[in-house]
Amino acid sequence: MSAFNGATLLVTGGTGSFGKAVVKHFIETDIAGIRIFSRDEKKQDDMRHELQARYPEHAGKVRFFIGDVRDPRAIRDAIHGADLVFHAAALKQVPSCEFFPMEAVKTNVAGTDNLLHAAIEAGVGRVICLSTDKAAYPINAMGISKAMMEHVAAANARVAAERGGTVICCTRYGNVMCSRGSVIPLFIEQIKSGAPITITDPDMTRFLMDLDEAVDLVRFTYENGAPGDLFVRKSDACTIGDLAKAVQRLFGDTGTRIIGTRHGEKLFETLLTAEESMNAEDMGDYFRVPADSRDLNYDKYFISGQVKKQPAEAYTSMNTRLLGTDEVVEKLLSAEYVREQLGMRN
Repeated sequence: MSAFNGATLLVTGGTGSFGKAVVKHFIETDIAGIRIFSRDEKKQDDMRHELQARYPEHAGKVRFFIGDVRDPRAIRDAIHGADLVFHAAALKQVPSCEFFPMEAVKTNVAGTDNLLHAAIEAGVGRVICLSTDKAAYPINAMGISKAMMEHVAAANARVAAERGGTVICCTRYGNVMCSRGSVIPLFIEQIKSGAPITITDPDMTRFLMDLDEAVDLVRFTYENGAPGDLFVRKSDACTIGDLAKAVQRLFGDTGTRIIGTRHGEKLFETLLTAEESMNAEDMGDYFRVPADSRDLNYDKYFISGQVKKQPAEAYTSMNTRLLGTDEVVEKLLSAEYVREQLGMRN
């Protein structure tokens, strides 16, 4: 029997790509209910009608709550009676967070703290917080705010564990194909308008995951995580140049224009830092980084350590498996969005 049977799930930021994928995975199961918590009433209304059309017998399982993670009261109202939470609400766009870093702090850091306090108070069983590869060795405001989110989750996980209550874990994953703000929809839009596609740096590498893999990571974390754990799914990667060639092979070649690396971008992304790799447990398709188990006795931070003799290496989009253009085409065709844009039946 699935651990989700009879459970009530709350998804923050639930009208986004991840939330829609979660609903698709769970709506026809024996889950008792799914609550979508987000700020945008239009997206909620669109999602409601889409579910009614696609899943007429199950759409009633999904309830919608208007609110913002910045508002503790709104979270408390939505979370009451929930058994588990997938926390996906965030400001995710690198440029907007660069220009408005305090807005990223309010949502990604303070908003997460609001959610976790509400979950602990409501007696929620488990909370899975979604993070990003940009939180590892962060160089931009979005990544820094998500790195702080991970630390906020770890601190709250420690408190909750001491009380014997809510289990709080984190996941960290790379670019999800066709998610909001990702480059693949932009490439497709540019091609369909007859414009050349814009490439920052053809040698830049990025992890390449689909939404199903993102949901699988969160499920695995829910079923295997201990308080404060961080889970990473092993992922393939590709160069931006090969990604552009793959999209053009499917949708047509309108030419390319190199625009250069933008402020706050890395040449490659990191899913596990070298320091985290020293302590990571290899679980097949996943890495588990256990929580720091030291308590508030600060002396231990200065007098007690651990000697590591093996060399440490970060897990990055440069040293994982790099897909060639043919493999990227195959990966793209697994994405529902790409198939829809091609007019293919799912």
